[in-house]
Amino acid sequence: MSGGDGRGRRDDGVSVRTARGDEVGAIRRLLDAAMLTVPDDLADHVAAGDALVAVAGGDGAAADGPGGVDDDADVVGALVLDGGHVDSIAVGKPRRADGVGTALVAAAAERTDGALTATFRPQVRPFYESLGFEVADRDGRLFGTLGGDPEDADDPEDSGPGDATRT
Repeated sequence: MSGGDGRGRRDDGVSVRTARGDEVGAIRRLLDAAMLTVPDDLADHVAAGDALVAVAGGDGAAADGPGGVDDDADVVGALVLDGGHVDSIAVGKPRRADGVGTALVAAAAERTDGALTATFRPQVRPFYESLGFEVADRDGRLFGTLGGDPEDADDPEDSGPGDATRT
């Protein structure tokens, strides 16, 4: 992953920030393209500040757009939180393996009190393990915990079986 400037902007021109209401469609398209389940209440997650986006282009935090955010930035990745649980995360194919997913998870971990958890498919286990998640098989699903005690982490009942990630 490239370094950053301390404001969520990385050297490669990608910044991670809280999603805006007008980005629900872009988040939905990323999750759909990754063949992930789109939360029915995605707009509510965005409105509550529980969705993060990685954006590229523009100049990141320019004050031209609504809320002081650059309207010219392209959404290249998204992460939706359900409390301290990664409900879904996706990165557009052209930006995979560029550290965008890593940056999204790091930003989510910074804003989560206690452990950050995720339920995911076996093929993305190396991604989560590379970030330091403790991974366990729970009822036929992979469940990861970052920070806190993995035994104490709650597995949200409403998470789909192993469909949280496409990075």
